[in-house]
Amino acid sequence: MTGKWNVSAVLLDMDGTLLDTERVYLDSLVAALKTHGYTDDTTTLCQAMVGLPGPECEAMLHTRYGESFPLAEISRAFVSNRDELLSAGLPLKSGAVELLDALQAAECPMAIVTSSSQRTADAHLRLAGIRHRFETLLTRDDVVRGKPSPDLYLLAASRFGLKPEVCVAVEDSNHGVAAALAAGAITIMVPDMVTPTEESRARCAAVVPDLGAVLEVLRERGRFESRSL
Repeated sequence: MTGKWNVSAVLLDMDGTLLDTERVYLDSLVAALKTHGYTDDTTTLCQAMVGLPGPECEAMLHTRYGESFPLAEISRAFVSNRDELLSAGLPLKSGAVELLDALQAAECPMAIVTSSSQRTADAHLRLAGIRHRFETLLTRDDVVRGKPSPDLYLLAASRFGLKPEVCVAVEDSNHGVAAALAAGAITIMVPDMVTPTEESRARCAAVVPDLGAVLEVLRERGRFESRSL
């Protein structure tokens, strides 16, 4: 994309984008699988789940290990591992506070658009100390089809009474990027644990190293009417 962007709202993914949770999720699931005797290349499998809703991750596990896969036991072990790791607190990604402060100062509408459940998203945003910043929180519970379907982003834009084309979506995963692009949003990727595909790089408006760089891009490219970032 060239020239200035007309930006009316910013839509933010949560895990791996605002919150530094993806490594916690990955390590927790790999450990749960290994504890139950699944010692093949679980890391690669779990990395492929980044950005996908829980039901799709469960389907991938059943596809890999068969219908007898002990999903309930693995899920309990995963949650136990995750909660232990998160007990020390949930860190924000670099530049998150500065970006949120700037968007709030500019009175730019913003929303969380996440593949997590409402319960998990609410708890983790509170744990990270930023739940109060978001009036609009959209999760996998709000749609039939989660990412990489565009439904969550389409719903987010509609909540603000906007077309997706005037919304900036910030994502860390290829699945999330696919969802935002399919919705028609201006998409910025901040890769976390997963390397951007060539398609993501080619189609994103920008691929940047952190949220501080997202703010720089918005200041340079975003047209915010009378508001100022």
